[in-house]
Amino acid sequence: MVSGSGICAKRVVVDARHHMLGRLASIVAKELLNGQRVVVVRCEEICMSGGLVRQKMKYMRFLRKRMNTKPSHGPIHFRAPAKIFWRTVRGMIPHKTKRGAGALARLKAYEGVPPPYDKTKRMVIPDALKVLRLQKGHKYCLLGRLSSEVGWNHYDTIRVSICCITSSCCFLER
Repeated sequence: MVSGSGICAKRVVVDARHHMLGRLASIVAKELLNGQRVVVVRCEEICMSGGLVRQKMKYMRFLRKRMNTKPSHGPIHFRAPAKIFWRTVRGMIPHKTKRGAGALARLKAYEGVPPPYDKTKRMVIPDALKVLRLQKGHKYCLLGRLSSEVGWNHYDTIRVSICCITSSCCFLER
């Protein structure tokens, strides 16, 4: 994100495919606090360690948490992968301070690759890649699959846009 010379790009686009959720979120949170603008695309492809059934049970326990007197005031439970990632990053930032609110405003997270970013170069973060961080043979699940199990209805729509992603990869190779 920030090169060795201390010069940073105006906006960094991170391709979140096959990155571990917590590791990616912590690196993104640190960069946001340092003043970097970060855009995370393909949030539905983020990996979580542990099998799908285990993660679904954990999330269902989380969904049961609510405020007794007025549930609409209580914890808001996001179902979309981009919002789940956003909330994970929010937990790593002092979001109730002016500095933290400014940092969180510099983060954009999307499912798929929306049009302004499909023709830009996307980065990966080696410290958060699944192949380097998760041991071989360990179970994992994708955030998009978990989201579709707990109530997100657009998983199939995002899967259709894979052909658009391959065409943008051809554009970047030229």
